[in-house]
Parts: sequence; C-alpha cells; structure tokens
Amino acid sequence: MRGRKTWAIAMRAPDGSIATKVEQLGGIYKSRLAKIPFLRGLILLWDSLGLGLRALTDSANLQTGEDEKLEGPALYLTLGLTFLVAICIFFLAPAGVGWLSEHFLHWNAWWSNLLEGILRLFLLLGYMWGIGFMPDIARVFGYHGAEHKTINAYEAGADLTPVVVASYSVEHPRCGTAFLLTLMVLSLFFFTILGPLPFAWRLVSRVVMIPILAGIAYEYLRWTANHLNSPIVRLIIKPNLALQHLTTREPDEKMLEVAITAFLTMRKAEQEV
Repeated sequence: MRGRKTWAIAMRAPDGSIATKVEQLGGIYKSRLAKIPFLRGLILLWDSLGLGLRALTDSANLQTGEDEKLEGPALYLTLGLTFLVAICIFFLAPAGVGWLSEHFLHWNAWWSNLLEGILRLFLLLGYMWGIGFMPDIARVFGYHGAEHKTINAYEAGADLTPVVVASYSVEHPRCGTAFLLTLMVLSLFFFTILGPLPFAWRLVSRVVMIPILAGIAYEYLRWTANHLNSPIVRLIIKPNLALQHLTTREPDEKMLEVAITAFLTMRKAEQEV
C-alpha cells in the first residue's frame, strides 16, 4: 500500500503470522517533476513498478528464508529488460503483422494500422486472461482484489475488518489495469491515423510514442478519478472497471487480513512522518 509519504508491505509468513515492512517514499514523489502534467505519469509509473517488484521479492524471500536484495541498478535493470520484452511483444510484433498485411495482402495503410491496433489489444486481453490460470498468479490476483476492497471500504468510511471489507467491490477506478487498457486504446486510434510509413519508421514511431501515450493515459485516468460524480464519466470508465476482473480475484479472509494490515501500517506511518 502506497501513501503520500510512505509505503508498506504486509506478508503472510510460513508460520501464519503477518510480517510488515515500512519505508519512506523516494524524493521523486516530492520533486517538481512529480507535479508536471504528462511527465508525472511516466515517473510515478516507473517507480510504482519498482515498488511492486520489490514487494514481490520481499514476499518470496520471507517464504524461502533467503535475503536476496532487489534494489538500485539490479532493480532498474530488471524493469528495463521487462519493458523491452513487453514492447517487443505488444508493440513491435503487432506492427510487424500490420506491415505484412499491407505488403503481402495489399491492404491499405489505414486498414493495416487498424489491424495492428486490434491485435495489440487482443494480445493484452489474452495475456491477462491466460496468466490468470497459473496458481501463483491467481493468488497474486486475489491479493490485488483484497487491496481494492480495502481501499474501497476505507474511502466509504467503513470499518476495516475482513467481514466488512469483503462486501466491497474488487473494482477501483485508479487501478493500473485501467491504465493498460487506456494505453492500448489510445495507441489503436493514434497509430491508425498515422497512415503509411516505411517499415523502419513504423517500428520507431511505435517505440517513440509510448511515453507520450502513457502520459496521456495517466492524465486521463487521473481526470476520470477526480470526476466520478459525473454519470458520463462513470459510463466511460465501465470498460476499465470490467477489465479489472481479469487481474483480480475474490480474496479469502486471510488475504483480506493481509491487505488491511498493509493499509493500516501505511496509515500509521503516514501520521508519524
């Protein structure tokens, strides 16, 4: 759970107890860069991914009894390699298929770009759906659902007990899953209107535009989260909320206990800083 100044992890230990860890957020969250529209999304997204990877590593270390550290250069090298693979699969591969349809099936550039965008979207949906069948990932998705339920209960002013929190939704408008869907839809429209490009420039444009589209996607989600009282906004975010059912599962009571502990630990640390 991440607050404004601190972040906390709660983990179920092998003996059944809940271990916690609290750290202050890095200076990037207090910098001017974190306040610049469109740029702040990229910075905070990158650091959030780093926090998530560290949390998973700490949890795995607790289960195995090891003390492997993933931070500094090793952490960001891992993130960089992960991004590189993701760009190749979700952006460059569909761009290649679009180019092949244009040059061997003789489709015009507009239709080939549209095919590329649709393929990219279905790759994302298929990936999220497929990994959900892996037991370990399904368990992570359960904790993801517990996190959403806890935050929804807190924002509703409810008591943070497993019985009460369990009644809340696994959907949340500020979820990272919503960011991914928004990014893919934006890329579909933007790359389609780019029209014909040589193969090399087609690939370059897909990579170069990712930060720009990601910044737009972040600002869009930020805006919708701040205007949830509008019926129109609640309508347009329905696809984002629906997609979250691929990356969340209904948590059990023990998962809810961990999520609530993480949230309360973070809140306590926020008050003490």
